[in-house]
Amino acid sequence: MARMKPDRAEHSVASIDVDALVPQIRAWGAELGFAHVGIADLDVAEASGRLRAWLASGRHGDMGYMARHAALRADPTRLLSGACSVISVRMDYLPRGAPSGWATRELGRIDDSDAAVVSLYARGRDYHKVLRGRLQSLAERIEQAVGTFGYRVATDSAPLLEVELARKAGIGWRGKHTLLLSQDAGSMFFLGEILTDLDLPADAPITERCGTCTRCIDICPTRAITGPYQLDARRCISYLTIEHAGSIPVELRPLIGNRIYGCDDCQLVCPWNKYAQRSTLADFDVRHGLDDATLIELFAWSASDFEARTAGSAIRRIGYERWLRNLALALGNAPTSDPIIEALSSRWRDASALVREHIEWALAQHGAVAPVNEVPG
Repeated sequence: MARMKPDRAEHSVASIDVDALVPQIRAWGAELGFAHVGIADLDVAEASGRLRAWLASGRHGDMGYMARHAALRADPTRLLSGACSVISVRMDYLPRGAPSGWATRELGRIDDSDAAVVSLYARGRDYHKVLRGRLQSLAERIEQAVGTFGYRVATDSAPLLEVELARKAGIGWRGKHTLLLSQDAGSMFFLGEILTDLDLPADAPITERCGTCTRCIDICPTRAITGPYQLDARRCISYLTIEHAGSIPVELRPLIGNRIYGCDDCQLVCPWNKYAQRSTLADFDVRHGLDDATLIELFAWSASDFEARTAGSAIRRIGYERWLRNLALALGNAPTSDPIIEALSSRWRDASALVREHIEWALAQHGAVAPVNEVPG
């Protein structure tokens, strides 16, 4: 949401005591559930150069919007006339009920081939809804204090280089897996922004602290992290299970294992995530047992089950077809059993062509074939 200043603003921006305003903004942000509020200018030239090189290499895969909006990402002022600062925020998402040793537990579920593994961030309410509403509330609090001003609220919903802006705002540093890392909170958090025409004093970036560690690179199942700070999205499990709409490349299917929505491997082994903070909000509590579900259980969901149980969830965006595609693939990677073969076979007749292809591959992994004596619906 963007709010532009009218020709006659209630207060002159030039008259605002920004040094007094910034501590207030941080305090209001904390009241709204933001664990860190930082401020940066909008110079992202260095990062936009890296983005252009990444796009030129084709590593963005099917994410055509990345290329279409590259010019906007390079110049945030094109998203809001007169913008000169960004208020960048961090919101922790580790569920309130996450046990001690949660990372070890999650790695154990990845090793349990019958378990359905959903990325931690997607097990609760859609973060877009949560952050956008609270960022809007923060902007309105600022407006009450200074009068009408220009702003635009965003959280992974506008073409911004949000990791770079958060880095500049002192929220963290870019890890070798390309995610932002905080010495106080690891990487289990969301980012959000308020672009503004208020000329606010910028915070200083912090020093990179990954050192010689390469755990995130070493564990990546598909070798999508091709080197420090280098990601080939076309091989990334998060991209393949969420962004990619078509057939998953055959050579990558066995490497995806039982991950059906996203992948947390590089975060689970990161030493900094021993400092990950649990959310203070109920919004990110686990819904519908997605932290303990089996592949067969979720593969049995009907279309109406999917719609009902992903209401208000980020998972809804991939749709039922991709949900079944991902589950069929994961079932192909599970240990062979009669229940798995039966579950796959029972879905084949009424499946879409995309899902049917993945079911047939999965059955072949178990030495079985589709029920070809039946005519597909």
